[in-house]
Amino acid sequence: MNHISERLIGLDVARYFAFVGMVLVNFDIAMSYGVQSNGGFFNELIGQLQGRASATFVVLAGIGLGLSSFKIKNKTVNIIVKRAIFLLILGLLNMSIFAGDILHYYAFYFLFGVFLLPFSNRVLISIICLLNIVFFGLMLSIDYESGWNFEELTYSGFWTIDGFLRNLFFNGFHPILPWLGFFLLGILLSRALLNERQVQIKMIIWGLVLIIFSEIISFIFSSYLISADSELQFFVMTDSMPPMPLYFLAASGSAFLIIGFCLLYSERFRKSNIYSLISPAGTQTLTLYILHIFVILGFIDALGFTGSQTSSQAFVAATIFCILGTIFAFAWSKWFRRGIFESLMRKLTG
Repeated sequence: MNHISERLIGLDVARYFAFVGMVLVNFDIAMSYGVQSNGGFFNELIGQLQGRASATFVVLAGIGLGLSSFKIKNKTVNIIVKRAIFLLILGLLNMSIFAGDILHYYAFYFLFGVFLLPFSNRVLISIICLLNIVFFGLMLSIDYESGWNFEELTYSGFWTIDGFLRNLFFNGFHPILPWLGFFLLGILLSRALLNERQVQIKMIIWGLVLIIFSEIISFIFSSYLISADSELQFFVMTDSMPPMPLYFLAASGSAFLIIGFCLLYSERFRKSNIYSLISPAGTQTLTLYILHIFVILGFIDALGFTGSQTSSQAFVAATIFCILGTIFAFAWSKWFRRGIFESLMRKLTG
């Protein structure tokens, strides 16, 4: 393992872009889900971001945990468990108003991740493969749509033990199977020399290879080898729901590509105005995530825009939020070292 003492600003930039992608997707879900789509650029763009931006964010979380473990080895487990509990409570509060919450899943990624930290790369890779294999097997034996009303995007029984566990591990938006694998990929990456140009270029190349490979295989099977009306189409999808192995490869490739690019090019912008503006938002994503949920379900709902707009209108609204959120984080950073919820979490958990 290596210890990178100097902060990798590319990770802040990548976290910012991943967050922006998540906001675009969530605004689209809140504002245009159920509206008849006519296609178009914005609809296609947001469709490509679904499951990709959030996967990148999870990989970055794994990198963060891996890097932090070099600094606080003796305290890591205790601190992370406390923070997992904090995220779980916050996430469940979010779930009461927004079905697309990711924080309660994060709680379990960190909880499992911190106990898997001591294992070797080979073991972690084996676990990642096993997560995908088990999910694939469950798809053959369990009804993936159980609990879901996809027309209204609601999940019945979430607040029961059976429903919660089914959603958490199998058919939620970001289930442990196989999404924990993205977190473990981040831990693996944290052990690489991320500050070296050669490693960054390899990440970009491997990212492109994974994306191209998974999309080509998916196209060949879905277009030529499997009939269009066959249920087997699900097994060769690169969409995030259900998260089949080809999706996992494609989303991993997207994460490698984005993070690699940000690491490669961010250093030259370290002293630029652009970096100074967006980097605070990249370190305050928890606060901005909470704020964007309240904006979606408060302001947007109050205006009567929920479930009645086009993807282009959702894109404009999300862009406005991202601009205002970036400015807010920049201004906040002039007075405070951390964001509101980042400070609260650190104060409560150490």
